[in-house]
Amino acid sequence: MVDGRPGRNGRLSGIRFGDLLAGISVALVAIPQSLAYAELAGMPAYTGLYAVALPSLAAAFFVSSPYLQTGPVALTSLLVFGTLSQLAVPGSSEYLGLAALLALVVGSIRIFIGFFRFGAVAYLLSQPVLMGFTSAAAILILASQLPAVLGVAPGGGGVMISALRALARPDLWNPSAVGLAIMTVAVVLLGRRFHPLFPGVLLAAGIGIGYQLLIGYDGVVVGDIPAGLPRLNLVLPWGDFPSLLIGGLIIALVGFADTASISRTYATQDRAKWDANREFISQGVSNVAAGMFSAFPVGGSFARSSVNRMAGAKTRWSGAVTGLVILAFLPFTGVLSALPKAILAAIVVSAVLNLIKLRELVRLRQLSRPQAYIGWVTFVLTLILAPRIDVAVIIGVGLAIAQHLRREQQLVLEHRLEGTTLHFRPLGVLWFASAAKLEEAFTDLLVSHPEVQTVHFHLGGLGRIDLSAAMTLRRLMEDIESAGLDFELLDVPPMAKSWVRRVWRDVLERNVGGV
Repeated sequence: MVDGRPGRNGRLSGIRFGDLLAGISVALVAIPQSLAYAELAGMPAYTGLYAVALPSLAAAFFVSSPYLQTGPVALTSLLVFGTLSQLAVPGSSEYLGLAALLALVVGSIRIFIGFFRFGAVAYLLSQPVLMGFTSAAAILILASQLPAVLGVAPGGGGVMISALRALARPDLWNPSAVGLAIMTVAVVLLGRRFHPLFPGVLLAAGIGIGYQLLIGYDGVVVGDIPAGLPRLNLVLPWGDFPSLLIGGLIIALVGFADTASISRTYATQDRAKWDANREFISQGVSNVAAGMFSAFPVGGSFARSSVNRMAGAKTRWSGAVTGLVILAFLPFTGVLSALPKAILAAIVVSAVLNLIKLRELVRLRQLSRPQAYIGWVTFVLTLILAPRIDVAVIIGVGLAIAQHLRREQQLVLEHRLEGTTLHFRPLGVLWFASAAKLEEAFTDLLVSHPEVQTVHFHLGGLGRIDLSAAMTLRRLMEDIESAGLDFELLDVPPMAKSWVRRVWRDVLERNVGGV
């Protein structure tokens, strides 16, 4: 049993002492933070605790990174709100059922990706798309919290309009709410400068509760929180499953980007291996646990993972400790009922300020104009299409793919003449979309140089040759053969060697030069 005394090799009854301290430290941060992210997702605050406890415990059995802490995160919570707010009223029983089902959808997709070893999809979201989306999403998050920070009831008309209305009516601001919010942001941000492990979030929450109990707060507080452990609930709106698939896929991929970044960074620093497929499974299982116990989609938290590592975590069981600590706290959640919602909003604000990277978006133009345009289009669309920010991600990914395909079409075709020998050297990627350009250019060269008797195809500059392109090259060889010319293939890249045997073999064997 755990008696608090370190055993041999620094272990504490099978768990490293550092894991125990780190897990407790993260739990203290996660309790107020999870309440705030639940509100951001349109859920009752207490469901944030459910979204930490069991998902953290479930993920611990599968995680690849020993530092990764699972639970509610800002971007995923915003994506949840964007997906579900069009289908039900936030906070309603219907909304809660859809949120749990969405967690199951996200979890199933991630488990599928990890089980079939498709973890490479974690790298499919380009950096410009992620930068544009993340910066705009952070601005939306800030705007969504502004009414609560000012102590003003949110109005209709969307996140940005509601925020502007709140700013335009200083006569409605609640001085206590504004003061507590400023205090929270100052404590959290200055605390980080003082020491990375400074419990700013916990301290701000404690000050807020103390203010309400001792002085009296005239704003909105968290209110009654159900005490006790979450119950298994599979009575969900299964008929809405198809309508959640697109949103679930976006959350599964975009929400995993932070997880992958966290884990890769720490693995590189520790010179340790990291498995994206295994991490997909861990995050999938954690979301399944969230869905089965009336929570909402979760992901890897950069801030809490950082606390976990700096507090001395050494193994994946630190995440399990976090989950167990919060489970043990659930019967006593009544102490949080007096927590002002202005503090929860300020906690969210302090967490997302560093996600706004407008300077990096501007700098993209110096590196690549097309990529900069993709980043800025994604940024603008995320703001305009809110709350359907998932659509902005889809469009951004589509633009990135279109730009990639456009670039892949840009073959460079070099040639030179040596007497009656034509040396033809294509550079780039030869595939069905660029093969026509090669065929046309080569035909024009033969027409322009009737003296040519031998053709040397130099293929070493090609990064890839697909089947359509291989068949186009075969057709050119046959045309050259019919014209009574000789040809030879030189520098065939390793990845195209199979085409020699499968597509070009008989033509090459009939030719003098061949390959």
